[in-house]
Formats: sequence, C-alpha cells, structure tokens
Amino acid sequence: MPGYRTHLGGGLVLGGAALAGLAAADLYRTDLQTGAVLMLATVLGALFPDTDTDSKGQNLFYAALAVLDLALIIQRSYQWAAFLGFCALLPAVGRHRGWTHTWWAMVIVPSPIILLPALFINAPVQPLLPFYAAATLGYFSHLLLDRRFR
Repeated sequence: MPGYRTHLGGGLVLGGAALAGLAAADLYRTDLQTGAVLMLATVLGALFPDTDTDSKGQNLFYAALAVLDLALIIQRSYQWAAFLGFCALLPAVGRHRGWTHTWWAMVIVPSPIILLPALFINAPVQPLLPFYAAATLGYFSHLLLDRRFR
C-alpha cells in the first residue's frame, strides 16, 4: 500500500489539477488564501483514511489540525475550533482499513464541514461546498491510490 508521501502527492496533484481545471473552464476562481485552504483540505482528506493507525500520515494530519485549530482559537473562532476538534476524534472509532477505507466514508466523513456550521451557527451552505468538495477529492485520491473501493 502507498505511504504517506504518495498520499500527500496524490492529494496535491488531484487538488491542484481540480483548481486549475475549474479556473481554466471559468467555473470556479478563488483568491490565493482560499486556494491554500482548499489545498490543505484536500491534503487532509488524502491523509485522513490512515489516521486510524500510528503512522507518519497520522502525525502529519494531527499536526496540521493542531496548527489550524490554534489559528482558529487565536482568531477567537471558538465554534469553528470546536467543530474541527470534534471531527479530529472520528478516526479513533474503528480499526485500520475498516470504515475509513470505504466509499461511503469518503462522502460522509467530510460532511461535518457543511453540516455542523449549518446546524449550529446557521452558516450558509453554498460557501462551504468547495471545502467539502476539496476534502472529498483528497479522500478519493487516497482510496484510488490504495485501490480500496468497498
């Protein structure tokens, strides 16, 4: 099975290609900062399925979440930080290559990106869709590289 470097690269390539393709087709354009956050969401999605085991990918995933969570706390975005913290707990529920390596998890796991803000702070769904799509695309890249579609 591919290691964390392959999954990182797969997420970056697929995420970058998606952003470039959408911009070239004039379907979606964004500023540099949002583009960077979208790429981060793609990379985190690509690493997520292996966070259920002690690995370099798990370490990178949680290091990135810790930095992002700290940034949210510094900005006093406590609700967003709480949402992120909740989502970070999810991989602990299950065994390695269990539910985290399924197509349905690819669709469901990133859904808190949309659902939690919409339900708890009445955030509009539309601006959150690109972040959900980025995380799902990263997740897809992981399953594709692992050739695991159950």
